[in-house]
Amino acid sequence: MTTTDSNAAAATKAGDRTRYDQAIASIERAIDKIEGCSAEEKRRLQQELAQLRGMEEKLSSGRVEIIVFGEISTGKSAMINALVGRKVAEVNVRGGWTKEVWNILWEEGTCKIPGLSDSSIVLVDTPGLNEVGGDDRAKLSRDVAQRSDLILFVTDSDLNEIEFSALVSLAASNKPIIVILNKIDLYSPDEKEQLLGILRDRLHAIVTLDNIVTTKADPRAVEYVIEDAHGRTRSEWRKPAPDVSHLKARILQVLEHDGLALLALNGAMYAADKSDRIVKLRLEMRERQANNTIWSFASFKALAVAANAIPVVDVLSGLAVDISMVVTLAHIYGMEITWSSARKLILSIISSAGWVVLSEIAVHFGSGLFKAATFGFGTVLTAVPQGAAAGFGSYIVGNAAKYYFEHGASWGDRDARSVVRNILDETDRDSVLLHLKDEIRRKLQRNVHSPNPVK
Repeated sequence: MTTTDSNAAAATKAGDRTRYDQAIASIERAIDKIEGCSAEEKRRLQQELAQLRGMEEKLSSGRVEIIVFGEISTGKSAMINALVGRKVAEVNVRGGWTKEVWNILWEEGTCKIPGLSDSSIVLVDTPGLNEVGGDDRAKLSRDVAQRSDLILFVTDSDLNEIEFSALVSLAASNKPIIVILNKIDLYSPDEKEQLLGILRDRLHAIVTLDNIVTTKADPRAVEYVIEDAHGRTRSEWRKPAPDVSHLKARILQVLEHDGLALLALNGAMYAADKSDRIVKLRLEMRERQANNTIWSFASFKALAVAANAIPVVDVLSGLAVDISMVVTLAHIYGMEITWSSARKLILSIISSAGWVVLSEIAVHFGSGLFKAATFGFGTVLTAVPQGAAAGFGSYIVGNAAKYYFEHGASWGDRDARSVVRNILDETDRDSVLLHLKDEIRRKLQRNVHSPNPVK
């Protein structure tokens, strides 16, 4: 190797080490993101937290995980035994995996990942593809491949439909795959070449040619005819030693050349996937909680305004309800907001709502005048329309405030007017008003202390 080549190789390894350290940092950031969640969000994210901590430990210890797939008839277990150098009779179940997934330390895998002096290689055995149902098989492939650094796929002939579908699914994980044609001793030289040609043709878009290898993990016994010194012959059946040399050489070659880069890529992809999952779950939970909060406050405001017999006070109490709603929504999205700031936000939303707020004010004003003229006795007639209008106003304010907090206490690349207008366009006004009117009637009828029960 020339000096230039040596310098280039050193630069590549240095870059891989940098990306490896960045991958660990990204896992740590994802863990911190969960730690910063609410108690309920943490409860829902317990599994993700455990998996991220497991990945952090895996990366920090330099553990390479090689996942083995294949149908039970292909000699998958025999191939693992041949790689390990002994019959694996007892193994320990991996924490975090299903009870049907096992790991075996590859003690003969003496390859050390360049840049990681304490690295180790673990073979992870999975159930036979034909032992698992279709949906479960696809989920198993996704879940196991997500953690893997390298995938071994064992077959003993041309791929059947289950095997090919599994390979396509595994390829979506963007991890290197080595396809192993096992039991090669069962084929003649011509049959072997023909079968390899078929596999290379079918898999050219999924697997590189270098990553299709042959093995004899559990060769069939061969009859030997033995002749003694006197010319007498006898037959003896002998079982040849397993031959997985091509596979072992390819694995070690991949790890020697790309091991650190594979670990870095796997860690970074895993962190990104889990971060997306965390964000998605938090948004779903906050969306559900925010929607329930908006409906709760809108219904409460509708009832409070409807049942209040004192003019003007109903409007002021309605504003207090809206401010409380906005403060509550801010807390749901992990933010703090003062009552003064909440009031300013509400006024900004109201000024952007146009005719909807004007109609609410008109109903309030008209109802207030009627209440005043009848010394409060007009409440029984104005309760439902005034309350529903007030609740609808809260519904619009709440959804606009939710958008504001979802976007980090800003309107994003839009302004308040366009956001509120979009909410109005997407809201079924009649449906919301009907719901609020039903709430008013139901709660006033149940309230024995109400001086003006609504029929």
